[in-house]
Amino acid sequence: MKKIVLFLISLFVLLQLPLSPAHAMNNPRNIYEVKSGDALWKIAATYETTVSDLKRINGLQSNLILVGQKLRVPIDYEVKPGDTLWVLSQTFNSTVSSIKEVNGLETNMLYVGQTLKIPPKKLRMDGQFVLMTREEFRDWVLNHQFSRYVKTVQQHHTYQPNYQSFNGSNHFALLKGMKDYHMNGMNWSDISQQLTTFPDGTVAVGRSFNTPPEGSFGLQNEAAMKRIEQNALAIENVGSFDKGDNEMTAEQRETLITVTALLMLKYGLTPSVDSITYHHWWDINTGERVLDHGEGHAVKSCPGTGFFGGNSTSDAERNFYPLVVEKMKEIQASFPGWRDRYVVPVLEGV
Repeated sequence: MKKIVLFLISLFVLLQLPLSPAHAMNNPRNIYEVKSGDALWKIAATYETTVSDLKRINGLQSNLILVGQKLRVPIDYEVKPGDTLWVLSQTFNSTVSSIKEVNGLETNMLYVGQTLKIPPKKLRMDGQFVLMTREEFRDWVLNHQFSRYVKTVQQHHTYQPNYQSFNGSNHFALLKGMKDYHMNGMNWSDISQQLTTFPDGTVAVGRSFNTPPEGSFGLQNEAAMKRIEQNALAIENVGSFDKGDNEMTAEQRETLITVTALLMLKYGLTPSVDSITYHHWWDINTGERVLDHGEGHAVKSCPGTGFFGGNSTSDAERNFYPLVVEKMKEIQASFPGWRDRYVVPVLEGV
């Protein structure tokens, strides 16, 4: 009788012990949620990886992590009937080649009961810059937590660099050039914008989401500039989108709509002149919002006279906001979890 009692007590104690996530077989999502007291080095040690790899996997610009943030992590997986390297790579956001390399596999053959370490894909990074596809950005912004609330998304075009400056592979060189100009030419603390979209449909994170943009509006009035930018996030779209200049590619167009929709959902916003604003609507000397009454004011054409049909508020309301609303609905339908994570606006139209 005593043996039975001791066995039951031992079993109860074992059941109460936390299972190391690194050895939790067949974790369906290979995602770890940051808890109070966590640090990257602790999470890296738990999952038998490095801080550097965790940052590359998750597109982290620093060692800062916030409670509730989701991190993709490598996991141990026990092969089941029907598993293939391709299926596992798709299920766990990995690649066949990286799974083979980490596990020392010389062929694609697997056997039931085999234990594999599955590393998530690493994002393309150069210093603070994180270059992503639309799908990667969706995952990035969904999993991240930020310390600053955003209520306005600013739309800009770069004018220079433009399409002629982009060769299909010089994303980081263009970003570094913009950062250099912003810091050394304009005396700002960093690159001005949080996001940059490119003609090939990629999007890059530059300035931290936790820091307001700098120098975007009200250049000659520092107090107005800081007030406008306090709760703003800036998107620079590489190209000159004034009529007669660059015609936006279909890939960049889709990325711009998708990224804007994701930001609206992330921050619980509905597209309007208050939540998605064009540079053209602001006097760059005073910081006054003039909207379509720019006569007699210092206004730029940015984001371009040909930007989704034009740069007026009616152009935005007719040609841009409805596309963002439809994309928001599409994302909501594909990822019901958005409603559990964020205050999602009711989308009845614009």
